[in-house]
Amino acid sequence: MEKKYQLAQNNNGNHLHGGVDGLDTKVWDYKVEEEVTEARIIFTYEDPAESNDYPGALSVTVIYTFNDENEWKITYKATTDASTLYNPTNHVYFNLNGDMEGTILEHNLYVNAEKFVELNDNTIPTGNKVAVEGTPFDFRTPSQTKQATESDHPQTKAVSGLDHPFVLNSGANDISASISDQKSGRRIEMTTTEPIVVVFMHNGPSGFEYKGKNLPAYVGITLESQGYPDAINHDDFGNTILNPGETYLSETVYKFSVE
Repeated sequence: MEKKYQLAQNNNGNHLHGGVDGLDTKVWDYKVEEEVTEARIIFTYEDPAESNDYPGALSVTVIYTFNDENEWKITYKATTDASTLYNPTNHVYFNLNGDMEGTILEHNLYVNAEKFVELNDNTIPTGNKVAVEGTPFDFRTPSQTKQATESDHPQTKAVSGLDHPFVLNSGANDISASISDQKSGRRIEMTTTEPIVVVFMHNGPSGFEYKGKNLPAYVGITLESQGYPDAINHDDFGNTILNPGETYLSETVYKFSVE
């Protein structure tokens, strides 16, 4: 009989971000390498078996590469000694205003996606992939993010904006997503090998202060490239299980420019 694993229920009875003591809470080893046109930080961590109730020991490498093309490249690598779920992402927040006093509601968002993943009342995927056409999720033409907050669509109202997986169109060198700010001229283009980008608009107060003031809602936006969330429970969401003898490998690039 196969062994069952119960992961931490750290978010309304569900499992989020690898658990309370996930990889984001660890102190990683690192080394720095420099070349003429780029520099990289190589982070490594050995996660022991049964950590956060996951099976198997996990050897993880994350490489941050910065180059003369104004690109920040994130490369993920991992191996394991027992079959385990593994679906990493980066949760960096962007705000192109130049400070933290303005929101991202007037940032233009582009997402190269025909469909988004519907969420239930606990923000867990229902398994349905919904066409973006005619909805506030249609960012195939760059549009201000506030089209999601001003909509009465039940999916955007439930989370006060966006906190949804978008199903990316695949294509060599296609831009997967971008954000830009007309006032500052700043722009970020994202390309990724992953099938999904989760767009989250920081839809509530942060609890942090900036210049003596509490940061408001919508002060940042994320472009989280990853595999399908909750893929283990949906037949057509792809595979997020890493097996012994396999090497997990993915890459996401953020390119910065001024228009």
